[in-house]
Amino acid sequence: QVQLVESGGGLVQTGGSLRLSCVASGRYVMGWFRQAPGKERVLVAASGINTYYADSVKGRFTISRDNAKNTVYLQMNSLKPEDTAVYYCAARKRLIGTPSSPDEYDYWGQGTQVTVSS
Repeated sequence: QVQLVESGGGLVQTGGSLRLSCVASGRYVMGWFRQAPGKERVLVAASGINTYYADSVKGRFTISRDNAKNTVYLQMNSLKPEDTAVYYCAARKRLIGTPSSPDEYDYWGQGTQVTVSS
């Protein structure tokens, strides 16, 4: 069983920045999802052969990978209250595409809370 270990969430003011990290050994398409209370889990960014960003975070969030450290990052800048959610990293064994459905990902981190105060 592959274990994904997340870190980096917290409380930040509007306009601030946070960086999330996720350690995952192996070769995968990596995605960052978020889930706000009462809402579905949605893909924020993904990194495979291509890179995907949700429209709501384009220009503010950056996904990157350090293969030597088996780590994927989500740098979040210019944070807004609507970014408040639990953020999950996910790994997909099939290396084609960056699908947006959570069902297409095989392994999940435990989630980390990001709260942006107004």
